[in-house]
Amino acid sequence: MTRIAVVDKSKCNHVKCSDLCMKLCPVNRSGGNCIVLGEDKKIVIDEKLCTGCGICVNRCPFEAISIINLPGEMDSQPIHQYGRNGFHLYNIPVPKFGKVVGIIGRNGIGKSTAIKILAGLIKPNMGDWQKNDSSWDDMIAYFKGTEAQGFFEKVRDSQIKISYKPQQVDLIPEAHDGTVKELLLKADEKGELEKMAKELELEKVLDRNIKDISGGELQRVAIAATVLKKANVYFFDEPTSYLDIKQRLKVSKFIRSLANPETAVMVIEHDLIILDYMADLIHLMYGKEACYGIVSQPKSTRAGINIYLGGYMKDENVRFRDHVIKFESREPVKMIKQNLLTSWKDIEVKLGSFQLKAPKGEIYNNQVAGILGTNGIGKTSFVKILAEVIKADKGEISEKVKVSYKPQYIDTGSEELVMVAIKEAIKKYNAAIVKPLELKPLLTKKLNELSGGELQRVAIAECLAKDADLYLLDEPSAYLDVEQRLKVSKIIRDVMELRQASALVVDHDILFIDYLSTSLIVFDGVPAESGMAHGPFEMSEGMNMFLKDLNMTFRRDEETKRPRTNKPDSVMDRKQKSEGKLYYV
Repeated sequence: MTRIAVVDKSKCNHVKCSDLCMKLCPVNRSGGNCIVLGEDKKIVIDEKLCTGCGICVNRCPFEAISIINLPGEMDSQPIHQYGRNGFHLYNIPVPKFGKVVGIIGRNGIGKSTAIKILAGLIKPNMGDWQKNDSSWDDMIAYFKGTEAQGFFEKVRDSQIKISYKPQQVDLIPEAHDGTVKELLLKADEKGELEKMAKELELEKVLDRNIKDISGGELQRVAIAATVLKKANVYFFDEPTSYLDIKQRLKVSKFIRSLANPETAVMVIEHDLIILDYMADLIHLMYGKEACYGIVSQPKSTRAGINIYLGGYMKDENVRFRDHVIKFESREPVKMIKQNLLTSWKDIEVKLGSFQLKAPKGEIYNNQVAGILGTNGIGKTSFVKILAEVIKADKGEISEKVKVSYKPQYIDTGSEELVMVAIKEAIKKYNAAIVKPLELKPLLTKKLNELSGGELQRVAIAECLAKDADLYLLDEPSAYLDVEQRLKVSKIIRDVMELRQASALVVDHDILFIDYLSTSLIVFDGVPAESGMAHGPFEMSEGMNMFLKDLNMTFRRDEETKRPRTNKPDSVMDRKQKSEGKLYYV
């Protein structure tokens, strides 16, 4: 058995706990030095002396310690370790020429670390956390006899040239000045800037300052800069964040087109529908957040996603989740039009040169309406009108109801403690909201210390804990991993049912919206010029309307009942279009 000890140094405070873990450790009490104080005044645990009793884990008031017994067959030497008692990464995915290889897994289990190692941005220390000067030959020797050996040999011999798109594209403006065109010209090793700008719909922003473009535009600029480099292995870390569904599909198709016998592509992606659409093979990553991550052997895309939802890998005999993520196999539920909550009629608003209209709609008690549409056609503005953040020029909202609103963009500068921000949730809904959102470890942190995903979960909890009749959530799946997205959707549904309240949810993840919604509001129009809200519709009607505009059809997976896209002009695609059933059959 391999036992690892992980200490979260941001939580460890030996002064406030009076060295409790060191005093209670049985090895220490018998004269050993299993837990000692390091030079940085944080505890250090000797994994060889640790007996795995769990006393320090259970008694640490700050939940700073994790003692983990890894599967018996796990090699005791990780590929990379972030310092003593730091995060451990085991195994590594390998790019395959001619294929798009996807990586799926929770946040904080080493997905980005794995592809940074492959991209040469991190040199793995092979478990020797004091070593920081590994050579390609060291890595080749470590991976001897595996596919990774061949990959690193080709990198060493300059047979592979790598291009990497980072996860945090919002940091690009901090590192680059000037226009979009100037940035892309620096990256353009192929002389294809004009072609790439057209392909990724960047022509209108080429002359704009990189600091003035939207998140979606920044994402597409980052993808363009990555592909403009002469490379034969491309890494994309979350390439669809900030993008609407049309852009996601377009980018996915574009990324797929890069793979050929001379070119390999690897992608980290949390949108399961897009990952299914884009990847040929998938590596699952599992483990414990911020403690360790293990990379599975490659699976076919369909099998890999289904195994991930099931939580058990039969071929590797590993159960990495104690429950199965299930989808509904029945027909979408009918809207129950009882107990009208609120309605709107002839809503119009002009915001600069943009015109929004919402002719008619009604929301009933215990209704969860998903809102779908491309970027820039008024979804956020419509929600803000209902939240009374902005005022419509014309029209009326029939019933004034108590509203709780989670905005699209969350304030990241506050020094308020998480426990203060969500005090209502802690007091009233610990079991229904705080516990499933896994917020307890964050309670003593300041809001400005949180990651994007942590801040999103806090904002969702704050919104849902308020006493309201109508809950408005704008892009709640942003920054969340697959499991968190599906967990959030269930929490929203459960809270609405518990309170007989209603929710409107804007999002671009179709699977998330499908899992969550009882009805749909569909927006169409011309981005940045005009938008119109239609509905709410029953799920089948709303999804048919939305998918018709995308020229897509969906079916349900036979095993998991999850939504999957049909290949364009496939037998199922043609059949469903001829029957007018674009949404699951």
